[in-house]
Amino acid sequence: MSRIGKQPVIIVEGVTVQLSDGFINVSGKKGKLTEKLVPGVDVKIEDNKIIVSVKNPENKQQRSKWGLQRSLINNMVNGVTNGYEKKLEVNGVGYKATLQGKKLVLNVGFSHPVEYNLPETVEGLIEKNVITLTSFDKHLLGQTAAEIRNIRKPEPYKGKGIKYSDEVIRRKAGKVAGKGA
Repeated sequence: MSRIGKQPVIIVEGVTVQLSDGFINVSGKKGKLTEKLVPGVDVKIEDNKIIVSVKNPENKQQRSKWGLQRSLINNMVNGVTNGYEKKLEVNGVGYKATLQGKKLVLNVGFSHPVEYNLPETVEGLIEKNVITLTSFDKHLLGQTAAEIRNIRKPEPYKGKGIKYSDEVIRRKAGKVAGKGA
């Protein structure tokens, strides 16, 4: 039995949920999301609750997707009501980020500035060396943050690069010259 899958998802006020031939549509004040339902998992809406269950509890493949489907639906409901946020830090001498409309321009030690176009539903904000990304789609937000971080990953010697704000970089000691001579 899935401990996560058994819990119902509560539909808060202002959110509408619709089930239609293999898809679930969730809309709220922040936006609208659509997700394909996993085969073998039943989803029912009963008095402001979404109940996720397995069609065949003996099938290990279906049981393994049960909690996943419930978590995806919960993330959709939370996203259209509250939204999500990711913060990235740009560290390094001369490294900076600027925002030009929906285009993020990064100067991170290359011979040219790197331009990254933000998706439609992702908003960006830059304060000093911190890039704040917000969206109601958790999956798209995480993918966007990972792609931006991948432009210049933090290096272990000085910590220069783009990192998540809560990420800890394991630092290495540099070369020690002339120690035994």
